[in-house]
Formats: sequence, C-alpha cells, structure tokens
Amino acid sequence: MGDTDPIFSIQKHDATHLHYDFRIEVGGVLRSWALPKGPSTDPAQKRLAIPTADHELDYATFEGYIPEGQYGSGTVLVWDIGTYRNITEKDGKPQPIDTALGAGHAVIQLDGKKLKGGYILQRGGDGGQPRWLLTKVQDEHADARRKPLISFPYSVLSGRSLDDIKREEGPE
Repeated sequence: MGDTDPIFSIQKHDATHLHYDFRIEVGGVLRSWALPKGPSTDPAQKRLAIPTADHELDYATFEGYIPEGQYGSGTVLVWDIGTYRNITEKDGKPQPIDTALGAGHAVIQLDGKKLKGGYILQRGGDGGQPRWLLTKVQDEHADARRKPLISFPYSVLSGRSLDDIKREEGPE
C-alpha cells in the first residue's frame, strides 16, 4: 500500500447505544456509517451499516468525550485505523470510489492495525432510509473464529478503553 492511499478509521462510540463508526476517505471527507454490531472478519456475517454525516479528515484520529447536547455525544476511541484501496470493478474496469458508492456497491481492501483484507459495502432496501451492509470478503484475512471486537477492545492510538477515556475526560 502506498503513502497516497486514502485512510479509513473505525471508532468505537459509546453514545445512546454502543456502536462502531466506519469511516473512509472519499473526496476530502470521511464518508461514515454506524455499525451497530461492529465489523466482522467472518464473510458469513453481514453487518448493518447506517449512513451518518460526513466528517472532516482530522476526525479520523479523534478520541475523547463529547458532552451531552452535542452531536455524537458520548465517549469515542479509535478502534482501528489505516489505509484502504478501492478495488471495485464494473465490467472488468476499475471504478472510482465515489462512483462505486453512488451505485451502491464498493469493494475495498483494508490495511489497518486490526483489520486487513477485502470488505464489501452494499446498499440495499427500499424507502427513504438507505441501508447498507458491510461484509468481509472471503480471502486470506477472513476468519469466522476470530472475534476482534472482544479480543482487541482498546484504542490503537492510546491503548485506552472507553472507561479510561470517560474517566479522564468525561463529566465531573
């Protein structure tokens, strides 16, 4: 992976409900999805990915406590971070990531500290609320037995837990 590959970040976010925010750099911002159950390394597990607001690129490394009443209130840690490559093709030709997402189907190759390998983002469902699924590609990094959310709960940047961050930065 080259130095110019775009970034991805997965933040563990204890807000109203514990979830993971999956973010990929696209067009100078972080396109974002909330994963209620977090990412999986098992290709049989299709994880719901709910689109959320785009974020500035520097948010990829944000850890801290967001006070009540502010957007995204709760405690956040960087669960994984790295770069990704867009490997989406259509009719045997590479597709730009923004085109792929616009069409509702993107395949990316993650190179993170905890997650590696291919993942598919697929839009589905009808109605006004778009629903996406994040699914692990069957590759050398796929492992149905691996439970990274349980085995590696801490921040890849600070080594802290959500409780550590809340205790250090949260309300008095």
